[in-house]
Amino acid sequence: MKISLKYFVLPLALLASSVALPDFAEARGVPDGFTDLTKRLSPAVVNISTSQNVEVSSVIPLYPEGSPLEGFNDFFSQDNNRSRVSKSLGSGFVIDPDGYIVTNNHVIEGADVIEVIFPNEETYEAKLLGRDPSTDLALLKIESDIPFPAVDFGDSNALEVGEWVMAIGNPCGYGGSVSAGIVSARNRKINHGNYDDFIQTDVAINRGNSGGPLFNMDGDVVGVNTAILSPSGGSVGISFSIPADLAISVVDQLRDYGETRRASIGIRVQNVDRNLAKSYKLDKAKGAVITRVEKDSPASKGGLKVGDLILKVGDRDVPSDRALFRIIAETEIGEAVDITVIRKRREKVISVTPKRLKEKVTKDNLLGDKPDPDMANLDVMGITIEALSDAVRKEHKIKSEVKGVRVVSVNSSSPAAGKLSIGDIIEQVSFEDVTTPKEFEEAVSAAEDGDETVTFLVNQNGNYVFYSFAAT
Repeated sequence: MKISLKYFVLPLALLASSVALPDFAEARGVPDGFTDLTKRLSPAVVNISTSQNVEVSSVIPLYPEGSPLEGFNDFFSQDNNRSRVSKSLGSGFVIDPDGYIVTNNHVIEGADVIEVIFPNEETYEAKLLGRDPSTDLALLKIESDIPFPAVDFGDSNALEVGEWVMAIGNPCGYGGSVSAGIVSARNRKINHGNYDDFIQTDVAINRGNSGGPLFNMDGDVVGVNTAILSPSGGSVGISFSIPADLAISVVDQLRDYGETRRASIGIRVQNVDRNLAKSYKLDKAKGAVITRVEKDSPASKGGLKVGDLILKVGDRDVPSDRALFRIIAETEIGEAVDITVIRKRREKVISVTPKRLKEKVTKDNLLGDKPDPDMANLDVMGITIEALSDAVRKEHKIKSEVKGVRVVSVNSSSPAAGKLSIGDIIEQVSFEDVTTPKEFEEAVSAAEDGDETVTFLVNQNGNYVFYSFAAT
């Protein structure tokens, strides 16, 4: 059915002349423009350029002995290992005239050199003061005799859905780019971690905007632009920012201590849905249900149990499982706190003394845990193997009880060619267990030095086979 536009316009026009409409005079409407804000705020928004030396290994197959191409082996093996410089771009913003700069952890993670570039092209090498992978935040410091332009954090808790916001950053390397939109939603979870509480906007955010500020119309930073949801890698109007109130607490700790200092009580929880709430005789879904209590943890020592539904920590209500981790993290370490739970449909108050959460990154280890050289991939006998790390087990669905090393590739000239396949697990070498690539290499080397036959016990999709190879 064809609908005439006049059918709608005319009644609305008549209605406006005869019916009193609500007074929206105090509501903030569509901005006349963003020019004044841009001029005021842009000088404090910087581009972050990082570089990292990356070792590159060129695995080139060698020709077997006796091959007419054997002479090329020496040529190809001369430069199998070399390094290259990997560069990345991001954004950041100055929060203090003394040169303190906030950005995302993923912008600077692993960087050997971090450069901060201002809109006037002034460039400074930055020092990494601290970083927090859990919230994807990092704090940098640059030095100058002249104060730097800076912006202030605002109250992200006051931010409302539908409110206008503006981003300034370095998308795709185009520094000083400004985009604007509205807040689409609050308290979004994007499976980044325990502290997910993102602001969703429809502001155009692209690669390179990471770490840049999200401003309200007062010019205060209400968020740190961090992620986008996109099937193409470009903006489709779904972007996520870390709320300022969370960023402030993390940045303050990084500034004061060079690391985060969070409290923990040693539990795992799940959220409470409507049906679960009814089973606890709650009129609405709230709180978090404990699904695991770690042994010898503060929760265990205090008397918390699996199945307890946590309603309050101290005087703070717990609306969800995500909120619980943040509330606990902000409690005083070593100071007892009352936790209100529902157990067997009755409220109970339990005193728990939180301990300090062990973080992966500290001020003494800003680069994180160094890779274990014994776990690095190795090429032995023309067989490339890898350790059964947690990531490898998860990716290839390898059960925890399986021990050994995983075959990544087999060179066509290897004595194992035609016998071993990608994905095989070598559990023993010469009847001795091996659990790391280094142990595998040492076991093979020992057999070769003794001029022995090398025997592998191989797990091929649950079927066990012995293979023997002449020592070379």
